[in-house]
Amino acid sequence: MIELLPYASMVSVTPPPSSGEREMQTVTSDGTPTTPTVDGVVLHTPVTHVDHRGALFEIFTPDTEGWPAVYAYQTSVFPGQLKGWARHERKVDRYTLSSGELLLLLYDDREGSSTRGVLQRVVLSARSVRQVRIPVDVWHLVANLGDVEAQLINHPTQAYVHDQPDRILLPWDSPEIPVDVGSYLRKF
Repeated sequence: MIELLPYASMVSVTPPPSSGEREMQTVTSDGTPTTPTVDGVVLHTPVTHVDHRGALFEIFTPDTEGWPAVYAYQTSVFPGQLKGWARHERKVDRYTLSSGELLLLLYDDREGSSTRGVLQRVVLSARSVRQVRIPVDVWHLVANLGDVEAQLINHPTQAYVHDQPDRILLPWDSPEIPVDVGSYLRKF
């Protein structure tokens, strides 16, 4: 003989959550980030012109700060990869994202800086900020969180000197920079 259980005993009832965390504001109504920023970092969303043939965005205009360019190169970051930490003692990096999406982490460890200890996170994307100016001595790291190779053009304020590079490097997980980079990487 089969014993029939009452319906109520066959249904698992999970009580509704009693709490949760309220989402924190990350941008203002006009899109300005509310997160901390590093003194001297300049973000720019260049004009993009789109028509039936395709799109064009302006990398340099006569109003661009700190120009003319003295050196330029393009680098790439493969999906799921990162580059950094790095900083420069003499030159300013001026990045322009040409394709893909990157997470840029900027950490200010400059003595005397009003923002020393601040971590700034910037998503470089064709849909938002494409250009960033990184001051001297600010640590920076880029991570490709997308599925395609990301292309980045740099117009630093000084040319690369192959026999004496102006480049100080640390591993991405260095304890010298108190940032858990792994928490920003994909977890699939």
